[in-house]
Amino acid sequence: MSVTTSGGTPPATRRRRRTSGVGRVHPLVALLWLAPALALILGVVLFPAVKLFDASRGEYSITGLRKGDAGWQNYANVLAHPDLGTVLRNTVVWVVAVVAITIVVSLALAQFLVKSFPGRRFVRWAVIVPWAASLVITSQLFVLLYDYNYGIINHVLQGVGLIDQPIDFLGNDSWTMFSMVVVGVFVSLPFTIFVFIAGLGAIPDDVMEAATVDGASPWQRYWNITLPLMRPALMIATVLNVIYVFNSFPIVYTLNDRNPGYLHDTTITFMYKLAFKSQEKDVGMSAAAGIFNVVLILVVVAIYLKIINWREETSR
Repeated sequence: MSVTTSGGTPPATRRRRRTSGVGRVHPLVALLWLAPALALILGVVLFPAVKLFDASRGEYSITGLRKGDAGWQNYANVLAHPDLGTVLRNTVVWVVAVVAITIVVSLALAQFLVKSFPGRRFVRWAVIVPWAASLVITSQLFVLLYDYNYGIINHVLQGVGLIDQPIDFLGNDSWTMFSMVVVGVFVSLPFTIFVFIAGLGAIPDDVMEAATVDGASPWQRYWNITLPLMRPALMIATVLNVIYVFNSFPIVYTLNDRNPGYLHDTTITFMYKLAFKSQEKDVGMSAAAGIFNVVLILVVVAIYLKIINWREETSR
């Protein structure tokens, strides 16, 4: 027998009606809550992107004044630039070397920093310092460390007898990219290490204990358990580092500013020099190069999303 109220509606029905509307918000109210985020996206992302595309199709004077519409000529000029091949090769070497070395070194240091030892908290604090410091300040510090005449690196290497003459780390073409990669790895380690520490902390202890009981060696446990369970952290660290390193303007520009031309430039500093430091001084070409940079980043993100979807489908 059902119980009804004076209105003739069972209480259960009334409760279903009340709860069915829980969580629903009027579209105008939702838009009001989302307005600050939407305004931020519009002002910081969409509007600059539209202006960049508009600038890439403009013709500008040497002082930066727009003279008219250039169509797609700026894109053709960038693709036909004689140093574009060198810049692209430098970009690939720069990104791949920094990201690969950072991932390998960070994995080793993260394994060390999850262990319990005296002073672990102090070491973790010390690791995060390069990430907190300004990239310009860090890069300028390395300029002083690399100095041919007074740099402490040359002084130490000569003091221990490894070299007879100082090395021109930033002036010798065979050493410039290596010197930049060292700085890139140095500033990328803190973020990556802490991502891996979080990933290692998420691995259940009982899984490792079971593998130990089954007789698995430390290397087998690491290769067959730790690394597979670290894949999400590895993917996040890799993709974010690729984007971060690719867009790293202060390091490349600060360390490479003394060298003329584009021999050691990446696509980011190439874009800047097209507008302000080269004989072209062409804002339109610089904007077109910026569009190409955005496309390259979107391709990397698309590949990442494709891999994630593939992993989700194969895990079902």
